[in-house]
Amino acid sequence: MALRGNLRDFTVTQLLNLINLAQKTGTLFIDGPTEGAQVAFQEGKLAYAQIGQEDNSLAAILRRAKVLSAAQYRAIKERADQMSDKELGLLLINAGYISQEEILANLQEYFAGVVRRLFTWVEGFFRFENDLLPPSDRITVRLDLTNLIIEGARQLREWEQLQDEIPTLDVALKFADRPGANIRNVNLSVEEWRVVSYISPKNTLKKIALATRMSDLEIRRIVYGLLQAGLVELVRPEGAPMPFTPRMFPTDDKEEQKSLINRLIKRIRSL
Repeated sequence: MALRGNLRDFTVTQLLNLINLAQKTGTLFIDGPTEGAQVAFQEGKLAYAQIGQEDNSLAAILRRAKVLSAAQYRAIKERADQMSDKELGLLLINAGYISQEEILANLQEYFAGVVRRLFTWVEGFFRFENDLLPPSDRITVRLDLTNLIIEGARQLREWEQLQDEIPTLDVALKFADRPGANIRNVNLSVEEWRVVSYISPKNTLKKIALATRMSDLEIRRIVYGLLQAGLVELVRPEGAPMPFTPRMFPTDDKEEQKSLINRLIKRIRSL
C-alpha cells in the first residue's frame, strides 16, 4: 500500500482506519506545520510513536508518568547513556523497580497520547513506508487502534463545528467589556492562560497559535471556550484593511441627496 498525500484530503483518523483494516506493517511519517511525527504499526496494531524532538526514551516516559522519582531518573540516566531501551527495561525489571507489564502499559499510554495529539493536525503531508519498523533497540507494543479511531472521529466532528464557529484565524481578540468581572478570578487552564497572555488587537489567532505552538484545532477550542465564557471578543486585527462598504449616495451634499431621492420617488410612481 503506497500512501502519500495531504492531511487536508486524508485525515489522521482515516489513515489509522485504513491501516487497521488492511492490517498493515510499516511506519507513517507526518510533516506538520511546525514539527514532524512518525507512528509505526505491526499488522494493524500501534507499535511505536515519536513526535518532533521530544525525548521518548524509556527513562523519560517513566519519569513523565511519575513511575520514577527525579532522583531515580537522574541515577538511571547516568548509567543508561550507553544502554538501549531494551537493556534498560531488563535492568529495571531485575532491580525490582518495575514489572514488564508496567513498562508496556506506560509505553502504550505514551504512544497512544502521541496519536491523540496528531488528531489535531489538519495541515501537513504524510507518507506510509511499508514494512519499516522502529530501531531494534526500542521497545514496541501492540495496541489495538479501534478506540483511538473512535476518539479521532469525535475530534473530527469537533473540528468541523469549531470551523463553523471560527472560520478563520486571521482575526484578533480583545477582552470583553464586563463591568465588575476580573479575569484573574476566573479559573483558567495553563493553555488558556498562555492564549490570554497574547491577547491584543495586533495579534491574530494565527500568530498566537504559532507563538504557543498550538494546532489550528487547539487554538480554536480554547478561543471558543473563552468566547462562550464571555471573556473575549473577536475583532478585526489592528492595521488590517477595512472591508469595502459601498456608498449609499454618490455625493455627500445633503441637498443633492434630497434631490436624488425625490427624483427616484417620482420615477417609481411613474412606472
